[in-house]
Amino acid sequence: MTTNVTFQITPATRMANVSYAIRDLAVVADQIASQGHEILYLNIGDPCKFDFPTPPHMIEAVERAMRNGINGYGDSLGERSAVKAIRARAEANGFKNIQGIMVGMGSGEVIDNCLAALLNPGDNVLTPCPDYPLYGAVIGKIGAQPNSYFLDEENGWQPDLEDLASRINPRTKAILLINPNNPTGAVYSRETLERVADLARKHNLLILADEIYDHLVLDEECKHLSIATLAPDVPVITFNGLSKAYLAPGWRIGWAIATGPAEALHDYLEAVYRMLRARLSAPHPFMYAIAPALEGPQDHIEVARAKLRARRDVTVQWAAHAPNVSLVAPKGAFYAFPKLDINEDDKQFVTGLVQQKHVLCVNGSGFGQRPGTHHMRIVFLPQEDVLKQAYGKISEFITERYGK
Repeated sequence: MTTNVTFQITPATRMANVSYAIRDLAVVADQIASQGHEILYLNIGDPCKFDFPTPPHMIEAVERAMRNGINGYGDSLGERSAVKAIRARAEANGFKNIQGIMVGMGSGEVIDNCLAALLNPGDNVLTPCPDYPLYGAVIGKIGAQPNSYFLDEENGWQPDLEDLASRINPRTKAILLINPNNPTGAVYSRETLERVADLARKHNLLILADEIYDHLVLDEECKHLSIATLAPDVPVITFNGLSKAYLAPGWRIGWAIATGPAEALHDYLEAVYRMLRARLSAPHPFMYAIAPALEGPQDHIEVARAKLRARRDVTVQWAAHAPNVSLVAPKGAFYAFPKLDINEDDKQFVTGLVQQKHVLCVNGSGFGQRPGTHHMRIVFLPQEDVLKQAYGKISEFITERYGK
């Protein structure tokens, strides 16, 4: 017998703090695409959707593992050859005092677990503004608080160190760095990283270093530095994975490397390991791509950098001539975060852009920004002709909406 439902299942109140602007706006684009319009997608950082194929030797390694019966659960912290390869690469890059390595279902899972094992309700993490929305979503989900420090657009989007220092309080547990940065494309200087490390030392804070774009530095004179290599005495968790430079985001393979004093990290890492054991393992056969990726041919990385460098340059040239737009040239990753001189909310702007010109970008407010400013994030992964077409449409939209 059935009855009419007269009640609602209410979600937890903390879910009001969970949003993901990158995917949320795609719903609008899907509605427009369903009407037969072609959308130019500048919103998702997935190189496989464009002309960045996954290296064949990685595909062969996964296929071989599957055919050899590697289809059951794997080691909770990561398949042994994978962990060995991650450690060897880290040590070759100058990492010292490695206390643990863990492989997860994308870097997102290890980020989630590392935050959940660290934070009690009411604790906070110093997160950059703008930042990648995953962090705020996870922090909100577990009942903790983001504690946003500004990135300085006038200083190449480097962290505003005075602002960062001023926001440390007794409930602060960690400092998050995203370097190279999503969404701005900034690459942080040695001076910036050393001063962040000094703050962590002074206040006994953990550093969370998201370095998933470390191989995608676009300027020849610019070099990525891992903060763990500059501060071996500070507890640091460094996140990386196969998604970006190794062009396999759908495989969901990422990892974390814990460095610093053993006595500072022991109890915390045991808590992280308990969470990883509870979920059994990352996708087992795909972990067999890690060693071939890190130890095998790296040719595809320079090919990818050359494409991205040219596409970044197209983006910078457009922004230099587009009405109501200014841009700090990105030095790494594949994102640009132009400022918009507009008299409306930037979410209204990008919504109107996709509705009228069928170009999908993401509103800057979805990543955070200084009050009174407006931005949008552009992914410049598409081919140059697609970018030029999209940028022409954006310029048309701005002119039609605001005048010259």
